[in-house]
Amino acid sequence: MRLDKFICESTELTRSMAKKLLKSGEVTCDGEVVKDPSFKVSADMLIEVDGNELTLIGERYIMMHKPVDTICSSIDEEYQSVFSLMDIEKPEVLHIAGRLDVDTTGLILITSDGKWSHKITSPKKDCGKRYLVEVADPLTEDLVELFKQGLELRGEDGLTKPAILDIVDTHQARLTISEGKYHQVKRMFAAAGNKVVNLHREAIGHIELDPELEECEWRYLTDEEVNSVK
Repeated sequence: MRLDKFICESTELTRSMAKKLLKSGEVTCDGEVVKDPSFKVSADMLIEVDGNELTLIGERYIMMHKPVDTICSSIDEEYQSVFSLMDIEKPEVLHIAGRLDVDTTGLILITSDGKWSHKITSPKKDCGKRYLVEVADPLTEDLVELFKQGLELRGEDGLTKPAILDIVDTHQARLTISEGKYHQVKRMFAAAGNKVVNLHREAIGHIELDPELEECEWRYLTDEEVNSVK
């Protein structure tokens, strides 16, 4: 990795700011002053700025308990961005793997690793997302088979992929889908003649929302959780 890129990825500095820092002679590599931005940094090299060691931030994998009335966007718009809830270095390199609607709560995954998030969001990967759904009208057992067979959504060609519906009580069910169509859960229940009144995502793949996390809180994923995304 180039030295100027290493500085940018381990600090809040831009590339131009990193080059100015190098020119000032404040950067050392294994104790030697280096001013060349293209200098190649090796993995075992000690990089310091004014005597303070720099370390790469590296790829990050995060879960958040998304509250209602927040948006899965990098900036605040009509509603508050989920990123504004985080005090974290270099948020601009992070993105959300599997967005939720403004009125939907629950698990979102945030990462800097594009290949990892693609395994979650790509329809070809069949990564299941489980939701706890509350509906307006009573649920009937025939819906289980209907959701398993797939439903025709308004404005869409063909049926949805088979989904698993587990009825909890008269007005609540858990639904697992492997797609991410626009407003899909709400549209599926609408196609079945019902209306979603509350929606909460509990799991993505094998990653379950940590019950210790209150709304707005987040934590880094464990290695086991990261590696569960195949």
